[in-house]
Amino acid sequence: MQTKKRSALLLLTIIMMLSIVLTACGGNNNTAKTNNQAANNGATNGAAEGTANAGTSDTSEEVKLKMLLVGGKPADYDQVFGELNKLLKEKINATVEAEFLDWADWSQKYPLKFAANEDFDIVYTANWAFYNDQSLKGGFLELTDDLLSKYAPQTWANMPKVAWDQAKVGGKLFMVPNNNVEITDKVVLIREDLRKKYNLEPVTSPETYAAYVKAIAANEKGINAFQAKAADGWKWHELDQIMLEQQNEWNLVDYNFPLAYKMDDAAGKVFNVYDTPEFKQLLAYYKDLADNNGWSRNVVSNKNDVWQDIKAGKAASYAQNIGTVAANIMESTRENVGIELAIADLTPDKKKISAISTQNGLAIHATSKNVERSLMLIDLLQNDKQIHDLSMYGIAGTHYEAVGEDKYNAGPSAANYSPSGFSVWGWNSALNRQDAAYPKVADDMFNTWTSKVYHFPLETFVFDDSKVKNEVANIGNVMLRYAIPLEYGLIKDLDKGQADLIAQLKSAGIDKVQTELQAQIDAFLAAQK
Repeated sequence: MQTKKRSALLLLTIIMMLSIVLTACGGNNNTAKTNNQAANNGATNGAAEGTANAGTSDTSEEVKLKMLLVGGKPADYDQVFGELNKLLKEKINATVEAEFLDWADWSQKYPLKFAANEDFDIVYTANWAFYNDQSLKGGFLELTDDLLSKYAPQTWANMPKVAWDQAKVGGKLFMVPNNNVEITDKVVLIREDLRKKYNLEPVTSPETYAAYVKAIAANEKGINAFQAKAADGWKWHELDQIMLEQQNEWNLVDYNFPLAYKMDDAAGKVFNVYDTPEFKQLLAYYKDLADNNGWSRNVVSNKNDVWQDIKAGKAASYAQNIGTVAANIMESTRENVGIELAIADLTPDKKKISAISTQNGLAIHATSKNVERSLMLIDLLQNDKQIHDLSMYGIAGTHYEAVGEDKYNAGPSAANYSPSGFSVWGWNSALNRQDAAYPKVADDMFNTWTSKVYHFPLETFVFDDSKVKNEVANIGNVMLRYAIPLEYGLIKDLDKGQADLIAQLKSAGIDKVQTELQAQIDAFLAAQK
């Protein structure tokens, strides 16, 4: 729809967005940087208008919606969603039931839901959670301008145009993306009390981190100096995003295969990261840590929750996004765990990447019989303050205490409805609250990062792997079998291990994938010009 009316609406949207600051930090956590009170009030007032507009559609028949979310089902789900459904019945004559795909096996169950064509309406999705895959397979409904403007008017008005553009696959839109700012760089959570105990330098680089890991490993028996998250098919060393991507200012196109490009390369030339001098150097770094007992030799088969191990004094560091580790610090403070924690940025002077809008979002099942009402619900989740607060944080006075318009404190039953435990981030928006106990160091770090966000030509590029799916699957198996043991220092001969890895990748078809990827990147860049 390229009418004058839409152009005027988009111009008004841009003006509105320039007048407020949308900052947030999500991913697989819910620690968000939020707007000022005026922005929240504006979104709230707009939500009322949006509900009124949605009311012009026929809502005379009550509809029961089914939503798939990723993460553990909160203990007080029935209580919170019971209250939510009272509001939804009143506003759009609908109720919603959520099914939760637990973290332990969500990646196996998620595609099966579509393959079996199960009956559901709304589903959480993201660039790391099958968005591109299901869009290409036909699992998601295409969302047209007409559908969005009619049934999700406030989301349509409030969402920056670039966010809609970033979410398109093959020129078509299949997701209502979240509406917030997030930086995807990872940091390391460390035991600051142990760093001080051994009089170590502040951890601000790969070198100072290595000194920290070795000191803990040598002196603290029964503690893993570094711990990786529970093994779930992840194909990379847990520090690779920091040590490979961030350190070298590369961007991996897809974590299912080791092809990347330099962010500042205008030509977008793709290369195999495993076949670079930087990777060879990193292998030596990892092998040194492994040989000094920096992590358990069973690290690749770990089944424990890393954060729980840190709280229990069994681990001394792990890598995660800034929001998650900030939440860890808040939790340890609330529970008086008795340890001092710190956030270590190992690449403080490097370019930072802002997540594209598909980092979190909601899609509609292609076979849903309740498309209009589903869009109305998504519109309310993002833009109605009462519904956003309830669905995101639980019941006021029970699960959270409101602090002004944009902050909150944990309530007495906060653990029974934790926004960090499941994918409420699918409707992150300008209405997100920030925990009043959010560590200042994390806030300051995020604010510093925002000035270093680097926007590059391929920022919105999405790879269509439909022509090389078998090769991508084979490459993934090679990474698990050859790359993971090599990176965790379990292979004695690094040169032979690296050569074997590269040879196996060639046999798996990485050259074909690289050729296809480069062709798509070239076409994407040519179209931009």
